[in-house]
Amino acid sequence: MNRTAVSLLAVGTALAALTGVAALNAPGSEPASAERTSRLPVQRSTLVCPQPAGSDLAETVYTAYSAPHPDVRPGDKRSDTAGLLPAGHTLEGGGQGSDDKDGRPAKKPDPVLPLKKPGTPVTHTTDQADAPALTGSAEGALAPGWTVQQSTTISAGPGRGLLGLSCTVPDTEFWFSGVSTAKGRHDYIHLTNPDDAPATVDLQLYGKDGELRSESGTGLNIPPGATVPVLLATLTPEPVTNVSLHVAVRIGRVGAQVQALDEKLGSDWITPSHESADRLVLPGIPADATAVRLVAFATGDRDVELDVRFAGANSSISPAGNETLHVKSGMTAAVDLPDLTRGEAGSLVLTPSKDSPRGSFVAALRILRGKEGKQETAFIPAVAPVGERTTASGHQAKGGVLYLTAPGEAAKVKVTASAGSDGGRPASRELELKPGTTTAVDDLRPDGVKGTFAYTVERLSGGHVHVARMLETKESGSSGVPMFSIQALPDDRSTVAVPGARQDLTVLDAG
Repeated sequence: MNRTAVSLLAVGTALAALTGVAALNAPGSEPASAERTSRLPVQRSTLVCPQPAGSDLAETVYTAYSAPHPDVRPGDKRSDTAGLLPAGHTLEGGGQGSDDKDGRPAKKPDPVLPLKKPGTPVTHTTDQADAPALTGSAEGALAPGWTVQQSTTISAGPGRGLLGLSCTVPDTEFWFSGVSTAKGRHDYIHLTNPDDAPATVDLQLYGKDGELRSESGTGLNIPPGATVPVLLATLTPEPVTNVSLHVAVRIGRVGAQVQALDEKLGSDWITPSHESADRLVLPGIPADATAVRLVAFATGDRDVELDVRFAGANSSISPAGNETLHVKSGMTAAVDLPDLTRGEAGSLVLTPSKDSPRGSFVAALRILRGKEGKQETAFIPAVAPVGERTTASGHQAKGGVLYLTAPGEAAKVKVTASAGSDGGRPASRELELKPGTTTAVDDLRPDGVKGTFAYTVERLSGGHVHVARMLETKESGSSGVPMFSIQALPDDRSTVAVPGARQDLTVLDAG
């Protein structure tokens, strides 16, 4: 036997042996050592906070928090970092900071809200009318569930009110329901690019008759590290009251939020709506809401017939006269829901009617509180169910409510109020949520709390859970208007799915 034949025989024997091992691990078999998909704590989180409302009468409070994760141990100071910088800078030392007058790189500002450890919030306050947008990241033990709340109080003037939002994750697509280009409304979409490369964005607006075409909203360039506010009224030839907005990012990624200002009804942020073809939940309608408007949009190529239900404290009911809502494809539908709450806090649940074709849709609510002439506005977008947990920072010892909705099956959750930013000990409570109901929690506070604190909601068992929270302040300015803001809370992204790995040499078989 020649040397070539011996070599080929050796290779063949080796491949046969390896193929035998691969056969044991082939798809369809389940070896004892194979790992299934698991969820592991994230190692890095990125957030974008928009530029606050520009007003000499505004004060903005930022609160950052990372909930402790049972599978994460704090590392060293170098690996556990979290903070925000004005848009255009990065924590790692790069970014788009301008040069000084001598041509040298400008000194990077100190990070805003640098966290020291999980479990304790930190705060930062500014009254600058030109306060910038902020971008930043958290790494190591501070990354899982890193949350930043931005709350602005404007004491007087046409934009007076409490404007609150949880800073968002940059992405490539967003849907907003409930925006407006009507007279008396001044809605700005804030587009912030956290990266070192340009982003290109298209804005599409839809009214009750379909798309509101505009060339000025196409191909918007968002420079690296920049934030660009766009007045939506400049994108429509005529004023339109109820509008849906689609933000499509062709190149790069951005953070996107809408600042809605009504000259008579105050102002707040509108955050993106969750998109679904099965069910949407809009949680957190306060018991004393004096007006509720539902705005929905069918994002797919099919009309959608929706059943409308109000999930209150003890059961779900259909609002009289508005049991269903028909939403045409590519068109915005809006309906006012008078006397919806009847003094009971709750959530709105939208599901396709039994015989309706399935198509994706988005939705949001405009909520008014206060008496006529002294009212204030907040918006509730549809929100995805909590996967493992969600976190909301920026609560005070007084003036806040947490809303927990189980739209289908019963569920069990654990709610934890963190230590305060200036002192206090965490407190926890487990709650059983009845199916089709909303539970309002307004009496859970940290022991001896000082400063601000955060809520963390963990889903322990049962069906889907949707969460929102309301912030309010007793400060009413000169108008006597109750100031409030509502945030629907998605999963806090503390973990990520990681597929299991195993040896599989069947890929060597060419067939």
